[in-house]
Amino acid sequence: MNSPVPSCNCSLTLNKKGSRKFLKMSFPVHYGNYSELETHEFIFHFNLNNEIIRVKKKGDNWSHPHEWLKRTIGNDWVYYSTGGYSGVFDATGEYYLPNFTYPTNNILGGNPFLLPQVLDLTDNWYSMLQELQGSVSPLSKSPYDSKSLQHPLDIFLPHTPQALEKKAENLFEIIGGRISVLPPDARHVDYNLVPLTISRGCLYKCRFCKVKNSTPFTELSRAEITDQLNQLKLLFDKDLANYNSIFLGEHDALGVTYKLILHAVEESSDILQLHRSNILGSNTFFFGSVDSLLSTPAELFRELDRLPGNTFINIGLESADQATLDHLGKPIQESNVRDAFQRIQEINREFGTVEITSNFIMDENLPSGHYPKILELIRDSQQHKKPKGAVYFSPLAFDRPSRSKLFAFNRLKILSRLPTYLYTIQRL
Repeated sequence: MNSPVPSCNCSLTLNKKGSRKFLKMSFPVHYGNYSELETHEFIFHFNLNNEIIRVKKKGDNWSHPHEWLKRTIGNDWVYYSTGGYSGVFDATGEYYLPNFTYPTNNILGGNPFLLPQVLDLTDNWYSMLQELQGSVSPLSKSPYDSKSLQHPLDIFLPHTPQALEKKAENLFEIIGGRISVLPPDARHVDYNLVPLTISRGCLYKCRFCKVKNSTPFTELSRAEITDQLNQLKLLFDKDLANYNSIFLGEHDALGVTYKLILHAVEESSDILQLHRSNILGSNTFFFGSVDSLLSTPAELFRELDRLPGNTFINIGLESADQATLDHLGKPIQESNVRDAFQRIQEINREFGTVEITSNFIMDENLPSGHYPKILELIRDSQQHKKPKGAVYFSPLAFDRPSRSKLFAFNRLKILSRLPTYLYTIQRL
């Protein structure tokens, strides 16, 4: 219910109901249930734990009325810019471009975190709330203490920037460290997901990769997975009701035994109850590699297809050219990449709720066979356009906006017979 706050030119709406579906719209759509505090100058959104999740300024001192700042569960601020709508949608598959405070592969350019009005909000949102509380009259006596008076903003103020940072650190401790990259398919749920680590490290340790770690590839036990889920349930608390998706980490969850993947998905459903979310449906996201995809039995995909919800598996192919694979330091053969790409098409054709997507590298200085051999896969080997099995291109150099790269991508997108987008690397 929206109501004015006493002695303050603002209104507070508790448990406001947002969209129950993730939609691709050219105007802001907010999901799940949240609280909204609106003043003449700002709009603040808080989750069901009363922690800040979004904020924006109003009026001319803000780049665009549809642009927002969002705080992630990893306690990062992300600025969602319109980027001209159609250009951003063509490039990323979404109407809004997420901008980060850390280096990433955004070739569309721009850094809103250099704007003073954006910095003012990320640095001072809490002191703004404190100032608002000082101008607000108490609502009523507390039913639990006849001597105390209740302020309407009291529920938000315990969640200080320090407390939110500590909570993010607790999250990373539960799952074994910060997730350095999320699958590009997580864009379908605005990167709102619960992370569950079922394996550590990756198989290849490719020389070009900037998100890898030195940890040997290992899978976790069922007991470790269950323990994580129980801790995550406590950490997310009331706001768990606003999540309908999980990410199985780290970099190659497809590399574990297929029965462990199924156990993780089913155990997540039992403990987290994501299918009962305020948001309809449920999703599972994870990464795979060429070798893990080729060695995974078809039974996994059949079982995933039978389970409720959708599954998105992202495979790092990088190139179908041996000279480029060698240049990148990826220890696989060109023939393996072609076999993996063919299997991706078969799985996407056979299973309705399982989608396999793939990644390729972009750069001006790759061997001459790189792009022609990619086009053989995404154009020549496809008899017609397909709505499923997105292909993502990731620039090799981080944080270097480039018109030539964007031109090269647009050409690939036009020629491709598969959905084709830029991979915007986002961490958790």
